[in-house]
Amino acid sequence: AAKAQGLQPGPLALSLRGDFVRIGSAYEQHKVRSPDCFDILVPLRLPPHLEPQPRCADGLGPRGAFVCGLRARAGWPRRYRPFAEGFCVELQGRSHLSSGLVLRWFQGHLQRCLGAVRYRLQERCRISLSACPGRPPTLHIVPCSDYVCCHISMAVRLIPAIPLGDTLYLMALPPEGPQAPPAPEALWGLNASRQEQRLLSWLKEQAPASSCHLKCLQILKGLRDLRGQGLEEPFCSQWGRVLSSYVLKTALFSLLLQGPLEAWDERFLLERLEDLVLYLRDCLRKQVLMHFFLGNASLPEAVALPRFLKEAAPVNLLAAFDGPTLDLAAFQLINTWIQAPHVIRMYSSPRYLRPALTP
Repeated sequence: AAKAQGLQPGPLALSLRGDFVRIGSAYEQHKVRSPDCFDILVPLRLPPHLEPQPRCADGLGPRGAFVCGLRARAGWPRRYRPFAEGFCVELQGRSHLSSGLVLRWFQGHLQRCLGAVRYRLQERCRISLSACPGRPPTLHIVPCSDYVCCHISMAVRLIPAIPLGDTLYLMALPPEGPQAPPAPEALWGLNASRQEQRLLSWLKEQAPASSCHLKCLQILKGLRDLRGQGLEEPFCSQWGRVLSSYVLKTALFSLLLQGPLEAWDERFLLERLEDLVLYLRDCLRKQVLMHFFLGNASLPEAVALPRFLKEAAPVNLLAAFDGPTLDLAAFQLINTWIQAPHVIRMYSSPRYLRPALTP
């Protein structure tokens, strides 16, 4: 409908590629809250003959961040200048694609597209779009139906992404916390969700049918969220960042490949959950947990990695945190595990629940 109304950008601007990629815990079956919230990558298309040239942002941002130069197949003709002025920032004397400018364009373009289709859907559902600076917009869908079961609303976070080929994408770095300012506009994060999904599929094939590895991840995420309800600032925000869902998932992946997968049968749920807690505690004490895909040469052959990931520099996911913060997180993690029944009873009551800080 948006195309029919002439809302597609011109040939020398960004445009929607026309597909989407489902990512996140809702599709990987380890979500612990907000069951009707989903994440979707929306691939964008660069103007013809422009190619992204990503490289590590060494010294320009946190470890694991990237900058994205652009290369024109036939040089950089003057006709690309409007695109550079609208979507690029100058960095070390070169034009680089700006995640901040791309995100703002994406938010505005979605609003225009939504205006073109909203009236066609008004008898079926109410649709709205919310956006905060530096964060991807969220599409809210509330069905208009006489059936009670259909009155469940949905929230879909739409994340603009620059395709790199080999099912890899660049996306804007998220702010470090709910109140934190947006990340620098020249920086991007790398999304390897497809590789994670391939690994999960391989694990599902190799592990027992009743494997408990995803259940262990769910329980640990739930304990993290409940324990966070009783922590005071500033450590409360640090707790959610240190034990982010991606850190927990990375720890699980690393532990799974260390031992026989038969040991993850559901009969051994408590033992494996304790192993995961102790492994994560040791990582926090050593201040090292390496990114599972960047520069990892020890993955199973069945999980083929793109060359870009194989040749990337290894990244320590805990490098951004100081020793005292990681030591305190390790102490709280073990304390939470020892007192898990009390934590569940205490902080799952309505008087303690407040919006969680970690997605």
